[in-house]
Amino acid sequence: MKVIARCLRIHWQIGILALVLLFAANAAQAQTFYVATNGVDSAANDGSIGEPWRTITFALDQVADGALILVRPGLYSGRIRIRGNFANGVTVRSEIPYQAQLRHTSTVLTIFNDSADIAGISIEGFDIAHSGAGASPLVIQIQDGGDRETSRITLRDNVLHDSFNNDILKINNGASDIVVEGNLFYNQTGSDEHIDANSVANVRIEGNVFFNDFVASGRTNNNNTSSYIVIKDSNGGDDEYLGSQNITIRRNLFFHWEGSTGNNFLLLGEDGTPNFEADGVVVENNLMLGDSANVMRSAFGCKGVRNVVFRANTVHGNLPSLAFAMRLNTEGANPANQNIRFYNNIWSDPTTTMDDFSDTPVGETSSFVLDNNLYWNGGQPLPEDAGELVNPSDDAQARIADPMLPSLAGLERPVYTPGTGQFVGNYARIADVFMGLAIQYAEIGLASGAIDQARADQMPVDDLLGRTRTGTPDIGAWERLGADAVFADGFE
Repeated sequence: MKVIARCLRIHWQIGILALVLLFAANAAQAQTFYVATNGVDSAANDGSIGEPWRTITFALDQVADGALILVRPGLYSGRIRIRGNFANGVTVRSEIPYQAQLRHTSTVLTIFNDSADIAGISIEGFDIAHSGAGASPLVIQIQDGGDRETSRITLRDNVLHDSFNNDILKINNGASDIVVEGNLFYNQTGSDEHIDANSVANVRIEGNVFFNDFVASGRTNNNNTSSYIVIKDSNGGDDEYLGSQNITIRRNLFFHWEGSTGNNFLLLGEDGTPNFEADGVVVENNLMLGDSANVMRSAFGCKGVRNVVFRANTVHGNLPSLAFAMRLNTEGANPANQNIRFYNNIWSDPTTTMDDFSDTPVGETSSFVLDNNLYWNGGQPLPEDAGELVNPSDDAQARIADPMLPSLAGLERPVYTPGTGQFVGNYARIADVFMGLAIQYAEIGLASGAIDQARADQMPVDDLLGRTRTGTPDIGAWERLGADAVFADGFE
């Protein structure tokens, strides 16, 4: 196993090096400007490393399309207005990863403007959080501003954590073409989320790490937080979208639940409106781990949504929950869920405590498909409930077998420690956290019942690590490639 991990880490590091070289090449080609804590927001400064500006907002107002803004290490306090409309794109990046800390007693980044469109901006490599207790709501807010659109915004490789009021990231009110990629999220507050996507379109959430660890931030876990991600529409026809549309959630890690018993890792729909709250959602190649003693509602939930595909995900562990796999229901005036499809997923509880598979009231979902999934309850019978709409027996191609997934004992929460510049577990970058945890907890065994058992026409082309699936694919988020078996022989 150590050889596998070493080889995969080398592969991943080569990829990271390629990205670093690409960034360096782009920086060399683009005009580069600097922001620093000792800078001055004045036209007399040219934004060079010798004459940096003081704020990101001022820098964005000065630079031309295609520019790179490097933010030097230090603490930047106060609200930062992200604005500008760039056809080719402008990147705002922490010069040294996570060493530029953005803090405020209210929303740290506001990405909306009532007087102009905002488009084509990437925010990369920052440590972003509220400054402490008593803060006003939200850490980051992305939305349309009045009649002005906000689109083509990317959040990449940021540590997004510790909201002391409401969500960490809210994407709402008509925002579109938003990418949330390769970030690390932890510790929202109250009945709110890591990501709340509300009445938006064309949003991709990929390669992120989601968990909570309140004690590590010197906070109390009140077991009252909501889902890690919610996709919904609570404002009806108040903006251009009725129901969040074309949402992709893929290749993410979810673990260590510290929230309420009424919520999920991922929830589609929430507010009981008379419209479908989400329409067109793909959830694939995610790893959801039950490594906490805190009880959740279920790993996945739908309330008044339609056209959802949940495929090639791995849900594994004790996962104390009211329903292990899913809750499909309606809230308030919601229409019944429609066309909810589950393919090629692993639902595995090696501790034999899966006593309720689904919470799916009859009449609250009008159509669903359950096909070619793998189920494992530590060798004990799978739970069946005639009072629920969805049961394992509804899967005519069910695979009941041990996926041979690793034990979750010793799973560390990768909280970021600014003083060391490291994440718990001795990781230097979020990409390292993702790779390390994925290798350690997602890999299926050599004799796994998931190998070569997937329905190929309902599989993503890649797996959790972004590797191309070949031949007859494996069920779940991990694809055991031929090289894995070669390296594993003799090293188990």
